[in-house]
Amino acid sequence: MKKTLILILLYCTAFAQSKVDEINSMPGVFSRMGFGARGIGMGNAISSITSGNLVSYYNPALPVFQEGNLFQTSYSFLSLDRSLNFLNFTRKFEFGKVEADDGTTKPRSIAGISAGIINSGVSNIDGRDNQGRKFATLSTSENQFFVAVANRFSDRLAIGIAFKFYHYKLYENFTSSGLGFDVGAIYSYNESLTVALMISDLNTKYEWDSGAIYGSSGTTTKNRFPLLKKLGVSYRFKEQKIIAAIEIENSNAKTNYLRVGAEYNIYQDLFFRAGLDKLNLSNFENSVRPSIGFSYFYNVRSLRLGLDYAFVLEPYSSSDQHIIGVNINF
Repeated sequence: MKKTLILILLYCTAFAQSKVDEINSMPGVFSRMGFGARGIGMGNAISSITSGNLVSYYNPALPVFQEGNLFQTSYSFLSLDRSLNFLNFTRKFEFGKVEADDGTTKPRSIAGISAGIINSGVSNIDGRDNQGRKFATLSTSENQFFVAVANRFSDRLAIGIAFKFYHYKLYENFTSSGLGFDVGAIYSYNESLTVALMISDLNTKYEWDSGAIYGSSGTTTKNRFPLLKKLGVSYRFKEQKIIAAIEIENSNAKTNYLRVGAEYNIYQDLFFRAGLDKLNLSNFENSVRPSIGFSYFYNVRSLRLGLDYAFVLEPYSSSDQHIIGVNINF
């Protein structure tokens, strides 16, 4: 009787566990966590937001909306000896002048560029032999280098493309690289309402060759990144100084993530934001990631300095995420 009860308990426990999304085991997880304190603090729902500090990570068409030159960097405090760091530069270019119908002048053409790095890794890994003796302290590193170019074809439409290079160092002589593309568009319906479309990680994959470690016994393996398709909408409430955004992301890994976020300009150069990331409409058992954050800006002569912070509740972790960022507009 006891054995039967134990078997029933084990069976029920196995089927009571949450369903894990396939996308979590696919390559490039670090590149899907977000970019910087502003975006992460708003639940990564900012693909259609065209004001403030911008980065092409969220949409390759965004650089044409950047005011001035932007340099930003962020550092993340994560559990389990993980690291996640960001670095980006964004700039808008205006070419020529034309006269508008109301007699004012405006740029003939507007283009933008955004370039950056996402760095992640795990350190303090014990390397042990088959007797359990420690012989080294190991680490891994994974990086994404990206460059995006965009053009504003009219007052309402902007399109951009991003080129992304990945490099993964898993072990001493075991590395892989991959090249992928993002394509995005932004349509400004009016001064308040904006719609964004984006396709991310086109043709991106890692190709592993373990021959450097196992010799003739090594094999070649290809791991493809999930293909992501995003639709985002944002609305600016001018009188209340609030920007609200919502985004849905579909992938070929059978996920449909809903993201929401908002930013409130509390007082002059102080901004507060909150968001909710990774609400999977195809699997409600998957844990969501709520976040909050703020930014404060200070003008020093021709420079505008900013400090960003975001806090994220991270499920299945011994502690939560803290992201601190610094940005400079000039």
